[in-house]
Amino acid sequence: MITSRQLEAFRAIMARGTVTAAAERLGVSQPAVSKILAGLEHEIGYPLFTRIKRRLAPTSEARLLEQEVTRLYHSLERVTEVAREIRERQMDAEIAIEEQRAQLLAQKIQNDRQDADGRAYAIEATLRPLKDMDWKTLVAASARGGDPKMMIALAFRELAENATKIGELNMSPDLLQSLLGK
Repeated sequence: MITSRQLEAFRAIMARGTVTAAAERLGVSQPAVSKILAGLEHEIGYPLFTRIKRRLAPTSEARLLEQEVTRLYHSLERVTEVAREIRERQMDAEIAIEEQRAQLLAQKIQNDRQDADGRAYAIEATLRPLKDMDWKTLVAASARGGDPKMMIALAFRELAENATKIGELNMSPDLLQSLLGK
């Protein structure tokens, strides 16, 4: 079977005219190109070149084969081009997806910020009337119908805070017991 390396060497010889020039173009030694050419001629069963003063003259068969090889290389170039176009489309699609993700993230951030601003406004509006109120009044107001023990504790706290103004506070155990409801 003919190999791509044989076709590549054949094409280089046709383009350059000598095995030495073809070897330079392919980046291999001249004997390596001669061996590749001999393998190709063996594979197809007829000579492709005649030697004239250290140059190779293509046979008519070589010229026919060159046309097919040229078509083959054009097809390979087209395959490479199509593969590149497919990759570019994939990259474009990936870029578009990333751009869409960035837009969605920016929109989510904006929505979250607006939601937080709305909640902050609601809290501020709720607390604004209470801003200048005394904490005791706030606790009492929040305990609407709340725990009586909490109200007694608040009353005792109030008494303790004002003890210097009142003087001495005497409370009998019976009074305390009746306040606690036991």
